[in-house]
Amino acid sequence: MLFPILGFGNDKKIPSTIKDVTVYLSGAQIYRKAQCTLSEGTNELVFSGLSPKIEESSIQISGLQAVSILSMSYDLNYLEKSEGNPQVKKWEDEIIQTQHEITMLKNLIAGLEEEEKVITTNRMVSTDNQALDLEKVKEISKYYRERITAIKNEVFRTNLKINEFNLEIGTLRKQLAEVNNAPEEEQGELTITFDAPIAANLDLSISYLVRDAGWIPNYDIKSKKLNAPIDLSYKAHVYQKTGKNWDNVNVTLSTGNPNMNVNKPNLGTKYLNFVSRYAKQQRPSAKKKGYAYNPTVRKVIGTIVDESGSPLPGATVIVKGTSNGTQTDFDGNFSLDVISGKELVISYIGQKTQELPIYSSVINAQLEDDAAALEEVVVTAYGTNRSSDYAGAVSSVSPEQLIQGKASGIHIRGTSSIPRSSYRAPKILPPLYIVDGVPLEGFGEGDLDENEIQSMEVLKGAEASALYGSRGVNGIVVITTKKSSIQDDLTNTKFVIKKPYSIVSDGDITAIEINTFKVTAEYEYFAAPLTNENVFLTATLKDWEKYQLLPGEANVYFEGGYAGKTNLDPFTVKKEMTLSLGIDPGITVIRKQQRNFKSKSFTGSNRTLDRAYDLEVKNNKSLAIDLKLMDRIPISQNKEIKVDDVEPQAAEYNKKTGLLTWNMKLDSQESKKESFSFQVKYPRGRYISL
Repeated sequence: MLFPILGFGNDKKIPSTIKDVTVYLSGAQIYRKAQCTLSEGTNELVFSGLSPKIEESSIQISGLQAVSILSMSYDLNYLEKSEGNPQVKKWEDEIIQTQHEITMLKNLIAGLEEEEKVITTNRMVSTDNQALDLEKVKEISKYYRERITAIKNEVFRTNLKINEFNLEIGTLRKQLAEVNNAPEEEQGELTITFDAPIAANLDLSISYLVRDAGWIPNYDIKSKKLNAPIDLSYKAHVYQKTGKNWDNVNVTLSTGNPNMNVNKPNLGTKYLNFVSRYAKQQRPSAKKKGYAYNPTVRKVIGTIVDESGSPLPGATVIVKGTSNGTQTDFDGNFSLDVISGKELVISYIGQKTQELPIYSSVINAQLEDDAAALEEVVVTAYGTNRSSDYAGAVSSVSPEQLIQGKASGIHIRGTSSIPRSSYRAPKILPPLYIVDGVPLEGFGEGDLDENEIQSMEVLKGAEASALYGSRGVNGIVVITTKKSSIQDDLTNTKFVIKKPYSIVSDGDITAIEINTFKVTAEYEYFAAPLTNENVFLTATLKDWEKYQLLPGEANVYFEGGYAGKTNLDPFTVKKEMTLSLGIDPGITVIRKQQRNFKSKSFTGSNRTLDRAYDLEVKNNKSLAIDLKLMDRIPISQNKEIKVDDVEPQAAEYNKKTGLLTWNMKLDSQESKKESFSFQVKYPRGRYISL
């Protein structure tokens, strides 16, 4: 019987070396070099010592010349553990060599002991055949004494050397035992079957994608003095736990992410049918996120504010998928230790929940208006919340019923929250819908795509009836639609690092400097005592777009000293980027309400509040400064609340936003005082918050 002869000319393991690495924000592309010799016909080679965390579908081979690949498979090898630690072979060789030294020393001792036996056996002096005089006896005795002493001393010294060698062997064996008892470190192996038309020597390039690697943007912002250019150091914190060290490799940093799903979306036909009222609504379209997870962060601090920039006390900050969370304090600040998890979930009643990767140890968030928490909010007309209004709300329609299935992701303004179980509406009554100021009769689910809704407000109770008569008796839903859409394009920048680096596979950070820029900056002090009584030094950068910056943590240095940490986020700025360089205690600002103003008065059914404020600034520094001072006048969102008699005095007043701005120049030790005032009128028996 004849068997086919397979032409496996070579079946051996081929070493390879990492030469180049492209590190993405998450993941890395590895480029290895290997040399191999193929005989004519079929050759099976095993490329060993690879990372155990390879994305198998990403493996590519080049440099084949006329050779073709018949098959290729990637597997893990748990047996060749010593490959993971190059010291193992060295330790084993040292143990063998030391054991040889010990054997030779023991042989030396055996020879000395034999010599001692010969001397001891022949030390008896016989007088039968030879008469010895006293001098001869002394000479022989001296020889015996000196030689026996020398032998014992040499045996003693040799035993000391043996003990030292035994200690060395014990230490080496402990190191080997530690390696052998350590968790198994699997090794990746790539087995390739080649078909060579002729014998060939190949210089192969092997590339593949690995997980558990990436880089985090990081910055050093240094300013030597006021009005000096900013030194902006753009750095990458590179980490990897791929199971293989990257020794003296060429590094390229990419702002892309190969794990991103690049398949285009498919939009199919929408078929309508009756579903449960509790059925999930369609999720909003996916948007690009420009923040990468930073695995080195162990503690996060930050401030949570609303769309107007006001702090949100009591906002919840929790690590997604865990019970580890906290709440913001009165000023909207929070501090949270991060034990596990990769994302923060930030939520607040009446605001859109935001999820952010833990990309920095300083994370500030500005929440957008949302109606998702309406089920837990009692909403009264124009934000009024009183027990009588609440009773009227229950008798008509609940907020939950008003927007069920219609306005996911839209803000409903309210002033208090109560447990869902504390009220129950007896039945559902249809509200009146006002869309872009136009009342719509018979408005129902599906009449307006929820993605087109910009904001929504619910009016209830007697106020709704007063504004819209009997048409508003069952509540009113005021909807404002979006007037524009935003498209976010994907970008990918690569930084080729000139200097080779070695990056150990232990997850620790290796700092790589991408570049250092000298950026022209305009310095200015900033104060907004309404929200913070400190004065901040800021630097406004121009033409920052050309540096291809990414969101990241920044260390701030001013006048040679460390000022603190901040975030550099180019995704939130447009033409100019303003950085905070820290608090300057040399400048003070105080905000006071004038007490000589008539604070309360009543005219008919209206209540009038007069407010006036003084802002006092003093420059205690030894040099003149420029200061931007800001405050605000409230803007009414209800026609029954009127803001009149606005006196901005010397401030620049933006009527649309209500913001007041003073651009001041203060000489050393100079003080200045500014003021503004306004009047608010609203119905008696109602409440507002100034």
